[in-house]
Amino acid sequence: MSDRIWEIRNPDGASMGLEVARGRSGEHDVMLAHAMPERIDVTVTDANGTVVASASDLRHDAVTPMSRLTLDAGTIRRENVWPSDADLGLPVILPGGEIGLLTTWWNADDRSEWRWSIELHNHA
Repeated sequence: MSDRIWEIRNPDGASMGLEVARGRSGEHDVMLAHAMPERIDVTVTDANGTVVASASDLRHDAVTPMSRLTLDAGTIRRENVWPSDADLGLPVILPGGEIGLLTTWWNADDRSEWRWSIELHNHA
């Protein structure tokens, strides 16, 4: 399995946008992203810098704590979601670029609160 670099930018900040997150993961086709701005540009490259997928101006009207980013034939789809049990074990990229695996998720039925945890692991 080769590494992938996920780069997420907000095109609305500064003169050329602002970096939201840049992180290294395994070869995942789905990435959860926590606390994303309304609009994002995403580029995913392999360890050699070759673009695997990219998309600009990804937006979603639903206000949720997570976005699900899915690689699909060289492009990326964004869906704002309230994670479910089906999302457990997926990688989550945090603002700043740290990536962990979603281990638990709970939210109130009225979505007024949520609690979640991730597992972070590093090896040299």
